[in-house]
Amino acid sequence: MEPERMHIEFGADAVADLRDRLSRTRWPGDFGNDDWRYGANQDWMQETLAYWRDGFDFAGLEAALNRWEHYRVVIDDVPIHYLHIRGKGPDPMPLVLTHGWPWTFWDFQHVLGPLSDPAAHGGDPADAFDLIVPALPGYPYSGPLTDTGINVRETAARWVRLVQDVLGYGRFGVHGGDWGASVTAQLAHEYADRLVGAHLSLPVLLSISYYSGLSADMYGPDEEGWFEKMQRRMATANAHVAVHTTDPQTLAYALNDSPAGLAAWILERRRLWSDHDGDVFDAISRDDLLAGLSLYWFGGAIGTSMRYYWEQWKNPVRIMHDRMPELEAPTAIAVFPNDLIFVPRAVAERHANLHRWTVMPRGGHFAAAEEPDLLVDDLRAFFRDLR
Repeated sequence: MEPERMHIEFGADAVADLRDRLSRTRWPGDFGNDDWRYGANQDWMQETLAYWRDGFDFAGLEAALNRWEHYRVVIDDVPIHYLHIRGKGPDPMPLVLTHGWPWTFWDFQHVLGPLSDPAAHGGDPADAFDLIVPALPGYPYSGPLTDTGINVRETAARWVRLVQDVLGYGRFGVHGGDWGASVTAQLAHEYADRLVGAHLSLPVLLSISYYSGLSADMYGPDEEGWFEKMQRRMATANAHVAVHTTDPQTLAYALNDSPAGLAAWILERRRLWSDHDGDVFDAISRDDLLAGLSLYWFGGAIGTSMRYYWEQWKNPVRIMHDRMPELEAPTAIAVFPNDLIFVPRAVAERHANLHRWTVMPRGGHFAAAEEPDLLVDDLRAFFRDLR
């Protein structure tokens, strides 16, 4: 388990191949779809992919990525890519940031500096963190993944080994959204004694079903409409969940071969799940969205990233003890108003050792990419009391 330094380089031939494929896209035609009711709008896709082909700065993305220290380590036959950023302060706390799908580790790009070097970003150096930002198994650039059965529990166990066995830290903090929130919750449940605290931007409570375990009458006076909003928001996830949990390999052939197909599948979900009034670029910049898309393309990881759903659905067991609250580590939940899942605070207090609950004024599912300042402030405040 000796880590190796990595340098991310796409290569001129790979960039030329991407541009050539984009120039030869066979467009399907589109009508009656100005409101995206049938899925990704073709005019928008053509404009966005023309920019990806002719305007996007691939060399600039490489330079931005390689500003940080990248490593690769194999843990129990699974390759893990991670950033390791030493904090600048009197006593930096180790903090793991875990992404989701269709995120990448690069969704955290705008919080790396403020969290690791707060003084350089108007903060208190006492709030500094040593950051460990791993890519989920099978995601860019944690590959190639060749083992089956890698799900949330398997990931959480490897994060413990990465932080403590490979990097030599003691107790550490964790944060995550989407699948990253599931991994973070698993750590708070199964490895609470290893953690300083767990911060979630998606309220994953392991024994709660968001369809049958909650009802509208369980929400408090400041939570009116949250249950109904959750039903509407979760409906936007039906398509990809159905495919990814059933036959992800079949879709992988198309998405791994066609950058236009990959872009449509990923960017529509970015649009559906972020906080904006119709223009996704108001939530996440075009360059940031295409940076994540580029990592999936050059990393060749879309197939194994989708399999993560299949593996979790086929082996969903996550409850390792019957103690309550099930998330025993000190827990913070940040509620972003245009996310997908909303739970009543009273329910969260029963199922998590809840130390902090923040209802954010704006933001969607991609908290670190959409509202990095809000997330940084909440992480600093939560962990400040636990140091």
